[in-house]
Amino acid sequence: MNSTTRALAAAALVAGIGIGGYGIAAAATGPAAPAQDQVDDDDRNEANDSDTPLTGSDLERAVAAALDHTGGGEVTETEVGDDGAAFGVEIRLADGSQVEVNLDADFNVIGSEADDD
Repeated sequence: MNSTTRALAAAALVAGIGIGGYGIAAAATGPAAPAQDQVDDDDRNEANDSDTPLTGSDLERAVAAALDHTGGGEVTETEVGDDGAAFGVEIRLADGSQVEVNLDADFNVIGSEADDD
């Protein structure tokens, strides 16, 4: 093997490793993740009526608004996007009845109804 052949073989090897390394890196990292605000908005829009429970600050804010609306009670379930609302909070009242409080995306009460579930 002459020096030109060796140089071409070495260049091909380096190029192959470079391309292969890029492919491995791309496969390992996958596509870029969306910003957290975009995830939250997308989850709210796509999760309508999906029975996805609330978490984090959404849970805290929704529960506080719903309990304020009902004057107390025990939270039995929370949901992202229920009945056309951004959030739903089900509450068992002191008399044993169940009510669902519906909230908009800003945690304002937009309605409530007896819940027979």
